[in-house]
Amino acid sequence: MNKLIVAAAASIWAACAQAEMIEHSMGVTDVPDAPVRIVVLTNEGTEALLALGITPVGAATSWIGDPWYDHIADSMSETQPLGKETGINLELLAVLQPDLILANKQRHEEIYQQLSAIAPTVVSEKLRGDWRVNFELYARTLGLTDEGAEILADFDGRTASLAEALGDDLKQEISVIRFLPGHIRIYQRDSFSGFILNKVGFARPEIQAVDEFAMRVGKESIPDMDGDRIFHFTWEAGDGEGLAARDEALADPLWQTLSAVQSGNVTEVSDPIWNTAGGIIAANLMLDDIARLFDVSE
Repeated sequence: MNKLIVAAAASIWAACAQAEMIEHSMGVTDVPDAPVRIVVLTNEGTEALLALGITPVGAATSWIGDPWYDHIADSMSETQPLGKETGINLELLAVLQPDLILANKQRHEEIYQQLSAIAPTVVSEKLRGDWRVNFELYARTLGLTDEGAEILADFDGRTASLAEALGDDLKQEISVIRFLPGHIRIYQRDSFSGFILNKVGFARPEIQAVDEFAMRVGKESIPDMDGDRIFHFTWEAGDGEGLAARDEALADPLWQTLSAVQSGNVTEVSDPIWNTAGGIIAANLMLDDIARLFDVSE
């Protein structure tokens, strides 16, 4: 292992005299009492820390943004970007001398030993629908269980109030579509947007009302994308390919046959907010979008 990483690891572990045992997806970790220099390696984890009042010293960069999503950029001016979730710069991470790392098994299982050599590392398991599971782990790890529970209770209260305000609108079947270069995704309930729509109480088209993540399809499956209302977003990496794929699909004759298209009930929404960011801040912003788009007050 790089000497820089080893040296950083020695200084960090020497400082961890007081610790709490935290069970996580990769084992059990002694977490230092009241950690200060925290590194987080997922987008949803970054949102969890910010919501809990903590600015990470280092973080995985946002999937879209330079280097952060617009909705968190102002809060991340002092945070060192460490590369995408799937390409973390370990040497740069070690230089930060963190006293805690928050990672994810789906993304970082192969580098867990290296991360653990740098600092105590707690690893969430999945990156799918119910982001609250990871949020609760992060809050517990940071000794902020009560504060985390209050934040989640506020979110649950918002969904309940929104559901009441929506009334019969909840009967509308909501279809969620994402355009990417080379394919299209039809999102189901075990996705970020799917979990929130289900939490609010919206109906979904039959093929989307299942506890799976998404269907990866081509334009020939456009008839399967219909619903009473369609919300769509696009993965655009800056090369124009995502937007081109979206425009091609929206111009397809099959798209024009969809009942939601013909009734004017198709809305483009933010990919980071409805999908990519995946955390508590985006979840609340998605609720804002729903209230605005359905013209209701919570």
